[in-house]
Amino acid sequence: MTINIIDIRLHGRGGQGVMTSSYLIAEAALLEDKHVHAFPTFGPERSGAPIAAFARISDEKFYMKTEVYEPDIVVVQDPSLLSQIDVTAGLQQGGLILINTNDPNKADVQAIKQKRPDVKLATVDASKIAKEEIGLAVTNTAILGALCKVTDNKIIKLEVLETAVKNRFKGKGAISDKNIKAINRSYLEVTI
Repeated sequence: MTINIIDIRLHGRGGQGVMTSSYLIAEAALLEDKHVHAFPTFGPERSGAPIAAFARISDEKFYMKTEVYEPDIVVVQDPSLLSQIDVTAGLQQGGLILINTNDPNKADVQAIKQKRPDVKLATVDASKIAKEEIGLAVTNTAILGALCKVTDNKIIKLEVLETAVKNRFKGKGAISDKNIKAINRSYLEVTI
């Protein structure tokens, strides 16, 4: 029997909320009674260092506890990484890449389109949205709203993500509300 698992790899830099992104994906999936694993991997623990985090989701129980080497979805929270690492490494045929960028026509983004014409490529200016809605350039929640939209709410639903954010920032109403505004705005502004 084969278990259907969705593997997500998130790329960013220390301090951008990449780990929180993977945990929020997991928390939302748990609220939908799915089985999940979420975990980070990084080298030296310092702000600004490239890091990756992973989320693995299934409707069935699974025991795989390895890093995600062949993701179905790649989320890039820091577009400067596009010229530094191969974010497409191991990406499944026909997979999805979601990139935080203010310019979908930028050379680095276009290079991914040329390298992997088989994948679905989506972009959103999560940095701008986070700055305007939250007051910080921490893109973790903003990019997750876009993820809900580009996966047609099949991985996690927008309203369930909102609940996960409320739970995560319990007792911090203003922060929770600002993050939910960022989620909803990126849901509307993402382009494919």
